[in-house]
Amino acid sequence: MSVDNVTVQSATGVDGSTYTTSVSNDQLTTEDFLQLMLTELKLQDPTAPMDSQRMMDTQMQMSTINTNLKTIETMEALVSTFSQSALANASNVIGQNIEDGNIGENGVNKAYTVRSVESLDGEVTVNAQQILYVEDQVLDPDGNRIIYNINGEILDSTGKTTGYKVALENPGQAILNEDGKPVILDEDNEIVTDSGYTMEGAVIPVYSDQLTSIPFSAITRIF
Repeated sequence: MSVDNVTVQSATGVDGSTYTTSVSNDQLTTEDFLQLMLTELKLQDPTAPMDSQRMMDTQMQMSTINTNLKTIETMEALVSTFSQSALANASNVIGQNIEDGNIGENGVNKAYTVRSVESLDGEVTVNAQQILYVEDQVLDPDGNRIIYNINGEILDSTGKTTGYKVALENPGQAILNEDGKPVILDEDNEIVTDSGYTMEGAVIPVYSDQLTSIPFSAITRIF
């Protein structure tokens, strides 16, 4: 019988003979153990036979170890399968808005849009961008949607300020005049009368430029 990676410890007796004191191998199976035990029985000193109870106890220990190893392998396979299933289920929230129960500085539940999901150390997490606020859509006199920053400054196609502003009550929330049109300010913060700017009615979210990792189990709302 050949057993790979076996570590054998030996010693030399007073008569000069070498004998084995221990045999170890992390991959030793019950069959390997039985083969070694039978070999040892064949070579044992007839005047000092091995203790049969000790051999039985050792065999039981080997059997228990093998059973535990098989159980661990099975559990690892189940964990892997569960993790893959959980990851597949979590992928359904990609592109959707979620909340995790945390409150922002404005006293409102933090909301996020999910960009991706992943499994880290067996725990499924989502990577999401926080929605900082929603922004009113404003149209210029030609009916084109304008771009403005958090201060309301209107930007041109290159991202430079034009000198005009959308008057804001809160970030992204335009102040409306009595005609229901957005109030536009000039460089001197004076109201531009008959500016021709209008409201589209729709709002779009403004996101943080950072991704936030959230445990899938921490999601409290999907919308």
